[in-house]
Amino acid sequence: MKDINSQHETHAELREGIRALCAGFPAEYHRKVDEARAYPEEFVDALTKEGWMSALIPEAYGGSGLGLTEAAIIMEEINRAGGNSGACHGQMYNMNTLVRHGSDEQRRKYLPRIASGELRLQSMGVTEPTTGTDTTQLKTAAVRKGDRWVINGQKTWISRVQHSDLMILLARTTPLDQVKKKSEGLSIFLVDVKEAMKKGMQVRPILNMVNHETNELFFDDLEIPAENLIGEEGQGFRYILTGLNAERALIAAECIGDGYWFTDRIVAYASDRVVFGRPIGQNQGVQFPIAEAYIEIEAANLMRNEACRKFDAGMPCGAEANMAKYLAAKASWEAANACLQFHGGFGFACEYDVERKFRETRLYQVAPISTNLILSYVAEHILGLPRSF
Repeated sequence: MKDINSQHETHAELREGIRALCAGFPAEYHRKVDEARAYPEEFVDALTKEGWMSALIPEAYGGSGLGLTEAAIIMEEINRAGGNSGACHGQMYNMNTLVRHGSDEQRRKYLPRIASGELRLQSMGVTEPTTGTDTTQLKTAAVRKGDRWVINGQKTWISRVQHSDLMILLARTTPLDQVKKKSEGLSIFLVDVKEAMKKGMQVRPILNMVNHETNELFFDDLEIPAENLIGEEGQGFRYILTGLNAERALIAAECIGDGYWFTDRIVAYASDRVVFGRPIGQNQGVQFPIAEAYIEIEAANLMRNEACRKFDAGMPCGAEANMAKYLAAKASWEAANACLQFHGGFGFACEYDVERKFRETRLYQVAPISTNLILSYVAEHILGLPRSF
């Protein structure tokens, strides 16, 4: 495994390392993967082999022992190089749940194998079709029977299940009407995906506008070992928030990478494209939307850095993580629109990659948390306004 945890490692060197790897997977590679609706196996394997996918795993377990700051840089650079971190970012934000809340036995059993690439932990099962982001109302239930947990229910929009060996699963272990607070009584489990598919978990793929492998899951008396419970029973909602804050910061970084890709691409094109005897980039009607998007990307980058800094310091970072995701998703979408618009018809041609990246970055206005829910969070938890729902 590549040593990326040197005391003298700088972020510039970190970025250079990722860029060097990504250079071996040019736009043509990602374009072909997208056209085939395939999974970028070779790319993810290369990331794993060089140690980038084990960034958040402690060195004692074979990982790199880096922080969310560095993990976010890895995701950003993948997207800035024209790739799609959505194929592998789950292993980053899921890792915190296992590292921070898993037992010593669980960490010894799984972390070294994840770090080496023997196992992938790419998937997290939270969202349900009838509850969406109202997580405390989820219906999937886990009942203890001897040395097993028996799980019944349904999940939706669960990504990378078909390319993951392990999944983090959130289920209700105490009925909602028997808890004092609705956030209590939820627990987290580690699920062996391949075993589960043989014993009561059905996976149904969902075709979507992005080449993003996502699925519906159905649990019919799925039995998993009692020792697969992560942390304390009933505290799963609190644990999952750790991963969700990391997820928001990582998605922000990916959007920032997208934003830089779009601005880099349209600046180059607008400087060379001549219409009516002058480069189109000489026109303020072209310049201003690009400049505005770039300004917003830079601002989002600062908020992303602050969210990661607080997360790595063990400080509350919900506000910063949510605002970073909001700002970055908005900035990347505006950059995407400018890039597509000023490429004209060429923006719709697959060979330019703009339409592919346009589709990919649009996702983050909706997932992993919608723009309106972030605004509600800020209104209630930061500004102190009455809860709106």
